[in-house]
Amino acid sequence: MNVKIGALALKNPVMTASGTFGYGLEFADFMPLDGIGGIIVKGTTLKPREGNDYPRMAETPSGMLNCVGLQNKGVDYFCEHIYPQIKDIDTNMIVNVSGSSPEDYAECAARIDALDKIPAIELNISCPNVKDGGMAFGVTCAGAASVVKAVRARYHKTLIVKLSPNVTDIREIAKAVEGEGADSVSLINTLMGMAIDIERRKPLLSINTGGLSGPAVKPVALRMVWQVAKAVKIPVVGLGGICTAEDAIAFMMAGATAIEIGTANFLDPAVSIKVRDGIHEWLENHKISSVQEIIGIV
Repeated sequence: MNVKIGALALKNPVMTASGTFGYGLEFADFMPLDGIGGIIVKGTTLKPREGNDYPRMAETPSGMLNCVGLQNKGVDYFCEHIYPQIKDIDTNMIVNVSGSSPEDYAECAARIDALDKIPAIELNISCPNVKDGGMAFGVTCAGAASVVKAVRARYHKTLIVKLSPNVTDIREIAKAVEGEGADSVSLINTLMGMAIDIERRKPLLSINTGGLSGPAVKPVALRMVWQVAKAVKIPVVGLGGICTAEDAIAFMMAGATAIEIGTANFLDPAVSIKVRDGIHEWLENHKISSVQEIIGIV
């Protein structure tokens, strides 16, 4: 079940997606936190962010929309108050980093670089639900490259770059960040979506649009993972609607070295352990000795 993302060793290929698993501690009553390959904590920015006004979540057929807007207390609060609580969890604790300029991203990453027990960051250049930054960088090769270049100069551990699906050709963005030193890419972030309350005649979300996630996006995510895995030489982390071991295996067959589980955590807080066990059982049933054998076979 062991896999590697650059220099980062995972005990199994199952991780949790940023923004759906808090800081991990919130799920400790439901599952052993050290039982999965990694936990990607909620988005962290240089300065505190209030996020968007409510309502900022809406259920949709086979998914959900959100426009939380990266609400967090900032990187200094994380370093002083959250890090001491999570640093001894026996799995890869990975911080999702966001910002509104390349300099913001780089400064935030540099402060996390100093934390011994955080072996990697996931760079969010693709969040579609904030009014400034984020999305602007993730949708062009030049924008994506500029952020990764700035961060790479100041961050020395494993750098995973999270890609936006809201682009014309995600392969070109992936190659651009690979060229600036990304160790891995994760995809996909949420798809831009909208929902309208026809009685109130208004959008359901406070900022009108938000990010669509859940099973509804899985076919799109799977296609993009398959495309990107063939376009770059660095490992790909797949996410987007993964709810079962079968989903995870499909993503790995498409080329993902590891996977992240997001929206499904809201339905079943122990889903990541069930997916881990399901992958293991499938490998045994098919007499496959290592998960490595199925990565990219499609």
